[in-house]
Amino acid sequence: MKPFAIAGLQLQITATQDNLPHLAARLNYLMQVFPWVQMVVFSELAAYGAWTGKAEALPGHAEKVFQDMAAYHKLWLVNGSVFELKDGKTFNTASVIGPDGAVVTRYRKMFPFQPYEMDVQPGDAFCVFDVPDVGRFGLSICYDIWFPETSRTLAAMGAEILLHPTMTATIDRDVELSMVRSTAATNQCFVIDVNGVGDGGIGRSSIVGPAGDVLHQAGSSEELIPIEINLDRVRRSREVGVRGLGQPLKSFRDCKVPFTIYQGDPKAQQYLHTLGPLAKPQRGSRAGIEPSTGVQPGPPPAVPAAPQPLPGVTQ
Repeated sequence: MKPFAIAGLQLQITATQDNLPHLAARLNYLMQVFPWVQMVVFSELAAYGAWTGKAEALPGHAEKVFQDMAAYHKLWLVNGSVFELKDGKTFNTASVIGPDGAVVTRYRKMFPFQPYEMDVQPGDAFCVFDVPDVGRFGLSICYDIWFPETSRTLAAMGAEILLHPTMTATIDRDVELSMVRSTAATNQCFVIDVNGVGDGGIGRSSIVGPAGDVLHQAGSSEELIPIEINLDRVRRSREVGVRGLGQPLKSFRDCKVPFTIYQGDPKAQQYLHTLGPLAKPQRGSRAGIEPSTGVQPGPPPAVPAAPQPLPGVTQ
């Protein structure tokens, strides 16, 4: 048995101020109550929220605060992510920090949530790292999981646990949760999916086992989620199959079909090029029809002043 204790921190996040003091306080409380935790995972963009105006070069202030947290508690820490400023471009970047406070690796989100995050650049490198005497971990961020190629590549690189910080505040959270389960089952791995609340998401963080079994799903308020997982479950599943049945990783390995869609085959991609540009929908737009242009909207109307009370009337 290879037990390892991970805690997801589903916390209240604001996009208008520095969240780092709150994150540190909740981590201190977690470790006081559950000192056996060996790794913590924060939600996506937990430090400052989803405001690219707080982007900073790495190493930077926020990352250093997380390093101090990890070193003080002597644990592995995934900071969720921060907006990274590099060469005039903005990336959504997560840092993996070891128990000594050193940055082990960084990962840039491959799939920003476009067309709603057009000002964020995609990363181009996968991220796996080893925890000595425990196992191999893979890291992806939020919208990445909608592209099964990302998770399958991490599994092919040996990842046994997929860490997945997210910031989902939209009505597709139930769809994302189904993907969390399917990702765990099809790649025969644990998935640690950590969402925020408030400006940081609508919660419902989920811990899923390698058979697609939900070990815990949080509610919609702040929650500390410490859980001990057994990595031998992953190794057994990959040996004998999901619940002793299908063996998807071996079947994928042994498949003889050339997936030409991934090889730039114009014929295989022909339909995809009929879908139009990757752009935010406009009011009244329809599939295949460009929205009318030429009239630029003016500034939003000013908010009217509150009415003054009548003389002699208190409010």
